[in-house]
Amino acid sequence: MTYQVKVNNNRAYQIDPKQLNLDLVKIKEGCFHLIKDNKSYTATILEADYSTKVFKIRIGSAIYDVELKDELDCLAEKLGLSLGASQKSLVIKASMPGLVLDILVEEGAPVKKGDSILILEAMKMENVIKATRDGVITSIKIDKGASVEKDQILVYFE
Repeated sequence: MTYQVKVNNNRAYQIDPKQLNLDLVKIKEGCFHLIKDNKSYTATILEADYSTKVFKIRIGSAIYDVELKDELDCLAEKLGLSLGASQKSLVIKASMPGLVLDILVEEGAPVKKGDSILILEAMKMENVIKATRDGVITSIKIDKGASVEKDQILVYFE
């Protein structure tokens, strides 16, 4: 399987993990030590949005915005289906079990696609959950400090 990786909204790269020749060791949750071409790096995941497969990663002192697409994502894009269900959805669901650290919007608030909605701690990482579309928040179904399950509805849009 190959992946398409877009870095900092620029050029997209096709990557076959088998040919990547990368040594990667997890140091702790969200932090990795990697060796590429005999050079050592520390990579830290700063933000992760699993629903859109967009990540903010620090490698050394550089910060990269990375968007990942697998073969299915690329095929859907070619067929004109790149918005996907989550982009059209009138709800935001938890992409994984976690704890709601903060809710950044209120009911009735207008939001734009990409606006931060809430912060979910999952696997000891803080994940900023963002609006998948423009709209107005009609209902918030969770409270700050609440535990949530995968696919639990968090917020409704209009």
